[in-house]
Amino acid sequence: RNSGRFTTWQSRPLEPMYPVVFFDALRVKIREDAVVRNKAIYLALGVLPVGSRDILGLWIEGTEGAKFWMKVFNDLKTRGVNNILIAVTDGLKGMPEALGAVFSATTLQTCIVRLIRASLDFASWKDRRGPAAALKPVYAAPTMEAALAELDAFEAGPWGQKFPTVVAAWRRAWDRVILFFAFPPAIRNVIYTTNAIESINAQLRKIIKTRGHFPSDDAATKLIWLALCNITAE
Repeated sequence: RNSGRFTTWQSRPLEPMYPVVFFDALRVKIREDAVVRNKAIYLALGVLPVGSRDILGLWIEGTEGAKFWMKVFNDLKTRGVNNILIAVTDGLKGMPEALGAVFSATTLQTCIVRLIRASLDFASWKDRRGPAAALKPVYAAPTMEAALAELDAFEAGPWGQKFPTVVAAWRRAWDRVILFFAFPPAIRNVIYTTNAIESINAQLRKIIKTRGHFPSDDAATKLIWLALCNITAE
């Protein structure tokens, strides 16, 4: 019964336009030919013009990279999506090429929250609060130029001297970060607070951890879908 319900849900018609869609990966262990493999299940969370949110779909990674993402984006297109203004992700392999092919007008945006987290991975926990607070003027800056000036100031300051790796991580992602400043503050806040998908994922990770591994792709997808139904119903 659930199988049919999942298929109906996964193929339901979607809105023609989403201002922001978050794409995120969940790592799961799946038994295949008597071997337990690590796979990724990808979630797409759409934000509607009115601000409400909707999980657009769940896809289990069959192939790596661009080929897989072509399938995901074509699936969204078939279900009625014509336009995504901003796709928010953090460095998923092959995604930029596929996005450019299917939704050529979409801006790909690095997840600012994740970038902050990833760049602070180099600092020990007790050290994090200082650099995290010192980075805030960078992404809270009103313009791109102001943000770059703030990053330069961070680099020259005590935290930048102590953690050059943090600055390096931001500079590497800079061409994607600057796209962030082209949007009005209201949209920026939506992108910046990826808490919507983060909190869903945190709950899903707990469920996945409890389960250990799944007997098949199908079983993993269904359990995650049922868990999503419960989480989003709350």
